[in-house]
Amino acid sequence: MTTLLVQPTPLPPSTIPSRPFLKWAGGKSQLIQQYIPHFPKSQDYQTYYEPFLGGGAIFFHLLPQQAVLTDINPALVNVYECVRDRVEDLIKMLQEHERSHNLEHYYQTRSTHAGTNLERAARLIYLNKTCFNGLYRENGKGEFNVPMGKYKNPAVCQIELLRSVSQTLKSVAIAIKPFDAVLDHATPEDFVYFDPPYHPISPTSNFTAYSRYSFDSTDQERLRDVFVQLANRGVKVMLSNSDCPFIRELYQGFNIYTILASRSINSNAQKRGKITEVLVTSG
Repeated sequence: MTTLLVQPTPLPPSTIPSRPFLKWAGGKSQLIQQYIPHFPKSQDYQTYYEPFLGGGAIFFHLLPQQAVLTDINPALVNVYECVRDRVEDLIKMLQEHERSHNLEHYYQTRSTHAGTNLERAARLIYLNKTCFNGLYRENGKGEFNVPMGKYKNPAVCQIELLRSVSQTLKSVAIAIKPFDAVLDHATPEDFVYFDPPYHPISPTSNFTAYSRYSFDSTDQERLRDVFVQLANRGVKVMLSNSDCPFIRELYQGFNIYTILASRSINSNAQKRGKITEVLVTSG
């Protein structure tokens, strides 16, 4: 069976550290300090897998020597590939978006769906930096449908950050894959982190469909089955999800830790703020 891995190559020094370059629903940057005690030590695993890539906060924190980053969203995967492989061309396109940014340009760009891989990557980053709350959301047709945000000077083109991320991604395998594809590759020497769309804890917090690909309770059960198979294989597995009886019951028998989080995505503004989440580990 062919492998997704790319052999790591030496990276030139970065001017700034790599970190997430996209704002993504459910991003983990603010939770990492609570996660650190539960990560396996870097010497205890060879390859890191992240099947729900999103903003990649955990990857950028760990910076593993070998990694496989996947997601079912082709537009997101394309962005990472373009940052890795054609960052200077991407920067030029983003600079043009930055110069042209206004209300008319935003909605004209939002309505454009065709173009080269590079043009589509620049479009997604531009919209991500200028849309309301940096929220990536698609309708059922896969069309980006978030209104423009009220930013005076949005940082559309973060040149040094993009170059730093490009260097980091040079040795990383990136692909469009469903989450269960990790079963074809992960071994007991590997570490897998799952950050799926969270199971809703109330009707107003239902945000499982940030793209055209919904994630319902049946998918949560399928994910639990994959988690169990990996754990039984001896793979080091970690998963984040909402703190609710359904999720706690799914992962009973595993280590379940309570994480304090701050969430702003809720249609009811009064229900935004501090909530608890769970972090599940296989051992």
